[in-house]
Amino acid sequence: MPETAFLKCIRTGCGATYGLTEPRYACDSCGALLDVAYDWERLIVPGSLQFFAERWATRNEPLDFSGVWRFRELMPFAPTDQMVTIGEGQTLLQQVDVKRLDLPLADGQLHLQYEGMNPSGSFKDNGMTAAFTMARMLGKRRVGCASTGNTSASLALYASLTRTNDGVPMQGIVFIGAGKIAYGKLSQALDYGALTLQIDGDFDACLARIREAADRLGLYLMNSVNPFRLEGQKAIMYRVLEGLGWDPPDWIICPGGNLGNSSAFGKAFMELHQLGLIPRIPRLAIINAAGANTLQSLVNDKGLGWNDGAWDDTLAAEFYLDMAKRNQRANTVATAIEIGRPVNLPKALRALDVMNGIVCDVTDDEILDEKARIGRCGYGCEPASGASLAGLRKLIDNGTIGKDERVVCILTGHQLKDPDVTVGYHMSAAQEKPAESGKAAEIAAQQRCWANAPVRVPDDLNAICTAIEGA
Repeated sequence: MPETAFLKCIRTGCGATYGLTEPRYACDSCGALLDVAYDWERLIVPGSLQFFAERWATRNEPLDFSGVWRFRELMPFAPTDQMVTIGEGQTLLQQVDVKRLDLPLADGQLHLQYEGMNPSGSFKDNGMTAAFTMARMLGKRRVGCASTGNTSASLALYASLTRTNDGVPMQGIVFIGAGKIAYGKLSQALDYGALTLQIDGDFDACLARIREAADRLGLYLMNSVNPFRLEGQKAIMYRVLEGLGWDPPDWIICPGGNLGNSSAFGKAFMELHQLGLIPRIPRLAIINAAGANTLQSLVNDKGLGWNDGAWDDTLAAEFYLDMAKRNQRANTVATAIEIGRPVNLPKALRALDVMNGIVCDVTDDEILDEKARIGRCGYGCEPASGASLAGLRKLIDNGTIGKDERVVCILTGHQLKDPDVTVGYHMSAAQEKPAESGKAAEIAAQQRCWANAPVRVPDDLNAICTAIEGA
């Protein structure tokens, strides 16, 4: 194939390749997912990651200001005059005090990658800038997605600001499930002008319908089954490395929903290592919510693995059939990862293989407690982000992660994405009766330590002062 960038089937034994002249989300030959692939030998790749640090000096240029496109030599599928950017990726790695989080890690060993500082308030902007670039290259005017919230917000924002090469505004189309979206996220899709359709079903039903609509109407699909979405999300790991002086950490920990981030992270480190730009690959921990733990069940209970690109489709198919028979649907307070049939399952299996990764799940209570702890460190995040820290605590407790290892937890979105959950968590403490004694009292005290309910006082100065002095 003469192109230096193309699409390639990820399944071993197939490996079919396709050009970039038309939309494609799966392999025509076997139906597997596609990668954006490169003929690296014909491309100019910097000899050191330090090359990218020099672009801080030219941040007045829009592409160098972008925390995605300043790494464009590592995702070279588009000419620079086609790249779409609205200033995404201005997120910096944050070192946090492990004592404030009551974690038995050595000082300086925990970092948070807070993606809530993106323009739409979540990590999705990293992928959307790449997907909109491809939409422009393909001459697409309509773009669409199914969403539990963050994808719709990001798509709507980019659609409102992007024009085709002919100057025509792009139209954003969003499918959401009935009662399955946080209002903070829905408000963004509505405000940015996306056509929003509420489907009688969950996320999985919405994704099936938007894929059918994409085939019939020719709209460009912006979910993470689109390989260019994941291509942009690789940049999150480039910024992590940048924040650590280009020295890989020991662990990357991220929430797992549709598994786009974990898939992108695995591809990023696989390529960097193949190119000789990093000496080693960190380990990966993907954290499911217990109520949406498909990956955890398939990997840990069913033994599903990458198997050198020959993963067993039947295990997942049987698992999903059993879910349907039992009418089991994903159910978690962390709506961003409330997904029962993750479309990027095979790519996540590859990421686990490449990064010597593991999977675990955590309860909603654990997610909300850790979210509150993160807030005490000054980083307001959406509930799904709390899964990262909850998973870290679990992996330290069971001895998987040692106290001297360097860990990066991914915080996927901003606190105001789902303010109802945050307020509900803190207000619930004021409504619960305190436990009387024993272990129950100890647990209740720990929960109240993080919940921060408002204190009701009369309109009386003495009462107000008493409440302040007694706090």
